[in-house]
Amino acid sequence: MIAAEQLPPPTEAPRARLRVAVISDSPPERNGVGSYYADLVEQLGQRIERSELLCPTGNQSRLYRYLLPPLPGDSTQKIWLPNPLGLWRRLSALRPHVVVVPTPGPYGIAGLVTARRLGIPVITGFHTHYEALAGIYWATAFGRLSQWYLTRSNQLLFRLSHLVLANSPDMIQQARRFGANRVELMGTSVAGEFLHTPLVPPRPRLRRVLFIGRLAEEKNLPAVLDAAARLPDLQFTVAGDGPLRRTVGNAAQRLPNLHYIGWRPRSALVHLLDEHDLLILPSRVESFGTVALEAMARGRLALVSEACGIVDWAVLANGLFVIGKGESAWQALERIAGLPAEARARKSGIARRAALELNNWNLRRWLLWLQEAGQAQRH
Repeated sequence: MIAAEQLPPPTEAPRARLRVAVISDSPPERNGVGSYYADLVEQLGQRIERSELLCPTGNQSRLYRYLLPPLPGDSTQKIWLPNPLGLWRRLSALRPHVVVVPTPGPYGIAGLVTARRLGIPVITGFHTHYEALAGIYWATAFGRLSQWYLTRSNQLLFRLSHLVLANSPDMIQQARRFGANRVELMGTSVAGEFLHTPLVPPRPRLRRVLFIGRLAEEKNLPAVLDAAARLPDLQFTVAGDGPLRRTVGNAAQRLPNLHYIGWRPRSALVHLLDEHDLLILPSRVESFGTVALEAMARGRLALVSEACGIVDWAVLANGLFVIGKGESAWQALERIAGLPAEARARKSGIARRAALELNNWNLRRWLLWLQEAGQAQRH
């Protein structure tokens, strides 16, 4: 458990003339890693000279996208291939003091190689629990090959990075097993629209439950569908895309209180959260759970499983509901619905304040890490 007193003191990071490039395989709209760095680049851009996110845009031709290999376990996502010469030109033009690589895919490895050739220090972000995912997706020959590639890529990234940042104590240990020499704990930031859009006050009764995320095995969607079947007085909305979308769609046809609305852009998420009373995330594997933090930032209740890394942060603990040992998701929802309205409203306020605290702490830490790496380059 990461206690609040373990967070370094809230010293303001010095303002510096820093240029930073983030090179990621994850587009901002597709998953939590993509969203994390889009949010970080947005917030850094207000505090340093320049920050840029270099990642797949999805603007390529339909034939090109068709020929790209799928992400193991999720054919709705692709493994994007960068243009090495184009990447070299963009980094040469930006002349960043630091390159941040959050993914071990082709973009991440190309970013590492290019940064090394240009003499730019690299910070690696480590977000995905590959060991836990191995038992879900990587039983096939292609899956085992993917696991081998990701392990070797992470080992290369960690060995050649100035610093590795992981988002939970468990991920820190995994990074060390992969050979990282220097690992520190990073938090999670929240996009400005979640923080600054005027809040919609929480409603007195728990009526509407929302799931947002990839419709994939590790998200434990059967727990959401089971809750919808057992709690007909609650309205459930599922937003997302992935290999289990047909399962969710079929359940929505059977259950009048379950609504599947498909994938939604991030620009729609603030309104979507505000329309609901509670965000549910019953994942089997979840290194953090950014969407739960976004719900907290909107003053919404968040119910998560013990597998979500967000529960390791004591600074957030009082603002979260957690599905207990031996408790199902639907039982946890019944428990929350049975609380006095004042207790739920109090939880919403605590959640909002905790999300703001973690966001501000994380941004200060990133500024300090980036400045330190940038100074290492100058010397």
